[in-house]
Amino acid sequence: MKNLLFFTVLFLVVCNVYSAQVDTLRVESKAMNKLVSNVVISPDSYTQSKSYPVVYLLHGATGNYRDWVSIVPQVKDLADQYDVLIVCPDGGFTSWYYDSPIDPTMQYETYISKELVSTIDEKYKTIAEQSGRAITGLSMGGHGAFYLAFRHQYIWGAAGSMSGGLDICPFPNNWDISKRLGSYAENKDVWEENSVINMLYLLDGRKLKLVFECGVDDFFYDANKRMHKKLLERNIPHDYTERPGVHNWEYWANAVNYQLMFFHNFFNRE
Repeated sequence: MKNLLFFTVLFLVVCNVYSAQVDTLRVESKAMNKLVSNVVISPDSYTQSKSYPVVYLLHGATGNYRDWVSIVPQVKDLADQYDVLIVCPDGGFTSWYYDSPIDPTMQYETYISKELVSTIDEKYKTIAEQSGRAITGLSMGGHGAFYLAFRHQYIWGAAGSMSGGLDICPFPNNWDISKRLGSYAENKDVWEENSVINMLYLLDGRKLKLVFECGVDDFFYDANKRMHKKLLERNIPHDYTERPGVHNWEYWANAVNYQLMFFHNFFNRE
């Protein structure tokens, strides 16, 4: 009898921990003429009688839409804890979330900012305005989150980055960026214009709430530190953290907790 009670309690605890609903949603992208897969995590409280804020959570280079929920399953707990929808889009192997001027199969800025957002708002009970949307990601996804939010501030009210590649120019031969923008040697202006660290002129310090962080032993640390300095020089409010860590999932599994807490506070203030 005691054993039965123990396993009953254990079963209830496990069910409670993993109570969020995880679905795979395939969305037609007319911009790329293909179906794109996305993970959608709904909190246990999800109901049609109320509207929910949405956090778009981007993966890094060589990753896919399943990375977050597979490698960091506690993101499901965060959906429950903060009562939010979490959407993990597939951003292509190395799209960098651009609308590539040279590759028509890589139009991920249009896909996420227009096609995916409108589909999520249509299919789920969401707060369909910038006060109810946030976006963040790791590495390439950190760059992508800031890039998309800076360029589409009418869509997202808050943006974050974890170990983001916020300055792509020091890496002309890495992660297929040249396949998206052309070679750095021949397209230096395009690279500079599409590097997040050079896009602060788009910010007024009021519309978009920013949070980002990077490990001090990460190869993107210098870019993140320079980004922080530039934001300070322009008096643009932001939360910036640097702590011991490298470019790996152990760091991001910890960082995502702070990002979701920041967005939760943003949603509550709004």
